[in-house]
Amino acid sequence: MLNKKEAILSNEKNYTIFQFDNHIIRFRAPYSLEKYTKIKEWDHGYLVAMAKYAHKEDEEEEYIDLIPILKNLYFDPDEFLKPIKKVRIADD
Repeated sequence: MLNKKEAILSNEKNYTIFQFDNHIIRFRAPYSLEKYTKIKEWDHGYLVAMAKYAHKEDEEEEYIDLIPILKNLYFDPDEFLKPIKKVRIADD
C-alpha cells in the first residue's frame, strides 16, 4: 500500500520502476539486475540502493539520479520530489 510520503523502487525485466502517488516511472536498468534489496540513502531525487546482479554473488551499490529522468519526462523535479520522505523496496 502506498502512503502519501513514500515512494517504491522495484524492477521488472530490464527496467527500474519508481512509483510515487499515481505515477509509475520506468527506465532502463542494467541487463544483469536481478533485484534491488535495500535503500541505503534517499536525498531529494538521488538514491543509493543495494542491488543483486546475475553475474556477481555479492550485492553492490547502485546509484540512481532521478532528476535528469524527471526533466526528460517534463516533470518539475522539485515539485514531484518535495513530498517524498522515504523510498522503500517493493514488497519490503
